[in-house]
Amino acid sequence: MSSAKSVSENATPGFLVWRLSMKWRVAVDRAVGPLGLTHAQYSLVASLYGMHHDGVRPSQRRLADHTGLEPLYVSKLARSLEAAGIVDRTRDPADPRAVQLSLTEEGREVTRRAITVVQGLLEQLLAPLGGLSGERTRAFGRELATLLDVPLDPHAGTEAIPDATSPKEQP
Repeated sequence: MSSAKSVSENATPGFLVWRLSMKWRVAVDRAVGPLGLTHAQYSLVASLYGMHHDGVRPSQRRLADHTGLEPLYVSKLARSLEAAGIVDRTRDPADPRAVQLSLTEEGREVTRRAITVVQGLLEQLLAPLGGLSGERTRAFGRELATLLDVPLDPHAGTEAIPDATSPKEQP
């Protein structure tokens, strides 16, 4: 365990975020697998569940924006969840090009069970910060939200990275 800690102590924040996201993805995949879901599918149905609770029947595009998943991937996930009887896909009456998503009754039941399982995982993961309701957890959540709100330009900063194959300039 000490070797993992020493790696974490010297790691960049980007590496730590990546490692934490991979740890979380694997844990959720294992936890929701018995319910017939993957982590990505869980992200989609849990988001749909929450949006439905708020009175929203989102389009695939809106759900993609909400989850951070690529629209094409959301479409693929929605098709597989529709085939499994968990999601309904219908044309939006206001925009025939758009597809609206909703959970079936079976989908709502599976999602409720999955949310319970994932909440338990989250409580376990966040225990060192005081659990889901801990002040450190709330502060951590605010910090993560701040980082997620930063728009990224994939080409910004590439000029500042020196080409490792070219000789370094001398002063």
